[in-house]
Amino acid sequence: MSDGVCTACGRSIDAAAKLCPYCGADPATGERVDTQAIVQEIFHPRELTASETVLEYARQRQGVVIGVTIAVVFVLLAALHQFVTVRNANEVSDAPAMPLTEIADLAKMEYESAPAQLPPLDFQYEGQPQAMRTYIVERGAIAPQPAPAPAPPAQQPQTQRR
Repeated sequence: MSDGVCTACGRSIDAAAKLCPYCGADPATGERVDTQAIVQEIFHPRELTASETVLEYARQRQGVVIGVTIAVVFVLLAALHQFVTVRNANEVSDAPAMPLTEIADLAKMEYESAPAQLPPLDFQYEGQPQAMRTYIVERGAIAPQPAPAPAPPAQQPQTQRR
């Protein structure tokens, strides 16, 4: 980097620079150049409609938009609940009242006289049907020994007391 000095701000810059990177002025004359006009002339700005500006605002501030949306939905649900509650308290139905016991009384329900039959289940029991009726024991297992009967209590000789 060769030594050059900006005449507008006095900072050290590259001698080949056309603009000062710090102040944006021409380093030789110190005259400030309007870069916005050049940028807009080369890159034409896009005209945004009202809906596009709203969407752009929402993209930039997603957290705020989500928070406001949740709050609005909550308020709408609360208002709907309040409306339904007030309406149900004041409205009278033309239908006759029906006790809940007629709807949900299990004592009055009629059951089928015969229980439903289970379908036949085919189990593999190696041709020995008694194996399915008793406990199946592993081969080589030893049955536990029965507990010994408790010994009768020993009788102590009675001594005479005087």
